Amino acid sequence: MSIPAQSPEHVATTPSVSQEHALELFRSMLRIRRFEERCVQLYSAARIRGFLHLYIGEEAIAAGVMPALQPDDAIVSTYREHGHALARGIPMNAVMAEMFGKVQGCSHGRGGSMHLFDIGARFYGGSAIVGGGLPLAVGIGLGERMQQRHTVTACFFGDGAVAEGEFHECLNLAALWKLPVLFLCENNRYAMGTAIDRALANIDVTAKAAAYNIAAETVDGMDVLAVEDATRRAAAAVRDDGPRLLEFRTYRYRAHSMYDPELYRSKEEVERWREHDPLVTFPARLRAAGQLDDVRLSAIEQEIAAEIDAAVAFADEGTLEPVSELTRFVYTETVPA
Repeated sequence: MSIPAQSPEHVATTPSVSQEHALELFRSMLRIRRFEERCVQLYSAARIRGFLHLYIGEEAIAAGVMPALQPDDAIVSTYREHGHALARGIPMNAVMAEMFGKVQGCSHGRGGSMHLFDIGARFYGGSAIVGGGLPLAVGIGLGERMQQRHTVTACFFGDGAVAEGEFHECLNLAALWKLPVLFLCENNRYAMGTAIDRALANIDVTAKAAAYNIAAETVDGMDVLAVEDATRRAAAAVRDDGPRLLEFRTYRYRAHSMYDPELYRSKEEVERWREHDPLVTFPARLRAAGQLDDVRLSAIEQEIAAEIDAAVAFADEGTLEPVSELTRFVYTETVPA
């Protein structure tokens, strides 16, 4: 099954940024990519278990969205959230330990790959349920408004969530109550193994937002500068005027999960999309602008490799939760009157 003829695009002209900021965006994307590539190796060696959904190909979204938000803004993610967590600033040690199921992990080893959580970073976790974060984001947004906090709740979801009832319910409530929620659709064109044109009669996600009087924009999700620019503008509008939606058109190069035989798309299609890989196109732009060379690239690669090695060592040395603690956080003990 081929995907619809949608090429990456964005409305606004890509802005120029300083060399320092451009390199930080590149480093963020590369850090996510290298982290997940190591996770593939660890999963194959059975050192990471359970489900593993990779973000490889979509790094420009996480790397571009997070700098456009404030530290007190809230983040609600999906089960493909490693990139979101790392870009948000959750320490790699804590993320890797969580992948290993160790109590030193950001969710104390109870969540694993799909349920990263960090209250200090206002990162309200991934969700194993498609679209499951949408009602949570609306609830957080309502709470923020009731407390008169000038914040944004940024909610990531995939194109598969657009077919869920809660997507429509949540956009409707957010619009009715003018909640400060920024809806971020990572449209990678496949809901697990179903091409978007086989699931949605209208594949324009922004048109669905318009049905609820929510302003929306389509953005090239493979262009980190376009992502950051669009997010910055949308977040400013959300703070003052209520919900907005951004549809990031992107592509994942790996299977839906490590258990996915990937029979629903051709290798030729994947290779065509590799021409838009943000970790190919963006460094090429930096080189052309004289902002990146082999020496600087090698230094960034070495720094990231050392961080990943340290995170794996930290996770290896971590401890598993004792059986005596398994009911902790599950049941509330009754206090005698």
